[in-house]
Amino acid sequence: MNSFWNSFWTEPVDSYCERLDPSFWAEPVNALSNGFFLIAAAHAFRGWHRKERPDWPVLWLIAVTAAVGIGSFLFHTFANRWSLLADVLPITVFIYSYFLLALRRFLRLGRAVAIAAGIAFAAASYGFGRLWFGLLPGVTLNGSVGGLPALIALIGVGIACLVRMARRAGGALLVAGCTFGLSLVFRSVDSVACSGLPLGTHALWHMLNALVLWILMTAALAHGPEERLLHVPR
Repeated sequence: MNSFWNSFWTEPVDSYCERLDPSFWAEPVNALSNGFFLIAAAHAFRGWHRKERPDWPVLWLIAVTAAVGIGSFLFHTFANRWSLLADVLPITVFIYSYFLLALRRFLRLGRAVAIAAGIAFAAASYGFGRLWFGLLPGVTLNGSVGGLPALIALIGVGIACLVRMARRAGGALLVAGCTFGLSLVFRSVDSVACSGLPLGTHALWHMLNALVLWILMTAALAHGPEERLLHVPR
């Protein structure tokens, strides 16, 4: 049993154009481009440190962003099942953490309503793949389908912020959503572009994703919990 689990977790995963063999440095560009997540986290931490009062939810997002870069680096070097988990979990944590923060901080929803909406979002995200492949069987987008619920949430919450008069927050979320949509395109075409571009396009996904997380963290810092965000006309 132990040998089975050991072999399961260390089974090689080859999903990207740049990787030609299972060696540690088979994806140097994909691996090193994760440094952009660390840069985004460091820059956001600098902004966090300058705040008069500590913003603990944003500090959590900064730590998770750093974990995203580390986990993705592990996956693009070890390239096996356990490192895939290290890659997927931090970004999942960031998505749900930020969704709750946006509902509470930008839309001023109550705690119970925000948690209920978060659970509904998680359930919808879980069932999205089944719905997608039921309607579009075989259209995998090179594994990018799982990112579409986050894109929809960014756009949806951004529009809701504009409607509720939180214009700066809404604008930031919509810019982040457009950037994330472009990053999904580069992730999706990595295997298609492989014949003409041996390094693929996955590194661009990392760079743009790091920019997305930086935009979101910066927006959260600029719209701290102590500020009044919603100015609804009477």
